[in-house]
Amino acid sequence: MWSESSDRQGVVLTAPRPTPQASSNMSGFLKVEHLAKSYQTDKPVFADVSFAIDQGEFVCIIGHSGCGKTTILNVLAGLDTATAGHCFMDGREIAGPSLERGVVFQSHALMPWLTVRQNIAFAVKSRWPSWSKAQISEQVEKFVALVGLTPAIDKKPSQLSGGMKQRVGIARAFAIQPKMLLLDEPFGALDALTRGTIQDELMSIVRQTQQTVFMITHDVDEAILLADRILLMTNGQELEGGGYAPGGMAEVVVNPLPRSRTRAQLHHLDGYYELRNHIVDFLVSRAKAH
Repeated sequence: MWSESSDRQGVVLTAPRPTPQASSNMSGFLKVEHLAKSYQTDKPVFADVSFAIDQGEFVCIIGHSGCGKTTILNVLAGLDTATAGHCFMDGREIAGPSLERGVVFQSHALMPWLTVRQNIAFAVKSRWPSWSKAQISEQVEKFVALVGLTPAIDKKPSQLSGGMKQRVGIARAFAIQPKMLLLDEPFGALDALTRGTIQDELMSIVRQTQQTVFMITHDVDEAILLADRILLMTNGQELEGGGYAPGGMAEVVVNPLPRSRTRAQLHHLDGYYELRNHIVDFLVSRAKAH
């Protein structure tokens, strides 16, 4: 079970090292149990990572480069395998890619020879192969409108800005109505203004669809804006006198700010600076990046 303490940073949940018995009782729509990944047997990237995500919850994970965030996301996407541990979604173990999990990477990964409409229609048809052209078109147009790209629906990626391409990627992921959305720093390459606009759009769509989201970010304010909970990961490190400590999950921080928060009001909310300082302090002094 999670241990809980309340302080002026809000509620901070710290994960103890779970036992197999405690792990099997973990609740949640998504369950990650004792996950580990090693490229060198004597130096695991991370070990014994366990957490759960409820349906409709937005969870961000933060940590320095090399701590294993993207590896965890890739395991959840079915694009990589863990050295040890298990991941379950909706009661079934994750094994390989599935349209039940939509993925958006930092690069948009659009097919350049297809228009916006065709890129999204390709995914929708893969998800529902028996649908008619009219059904596919309706689904595509609905989600293109949600990301504000209706005027560009028949343009090709070469005619779009970087931010517009990412919107297409987000629309494509939502259009297949996955049970879970996995986002790997989807706004990392965008300028601040475009990033903020798409953050707002993402928040709006998530609230409309009640989508379950797991997102990697290096941006503390982005995590505070979007997430219901924020997972803090440590890096592996060499120990004094020899030996090695693998990275892992250090804390699960509950966001105490109102879920109706917006970018404009964020820094005016009570508790914002305490929460931000807590996460920044972790990254500066306790994540132990090397």
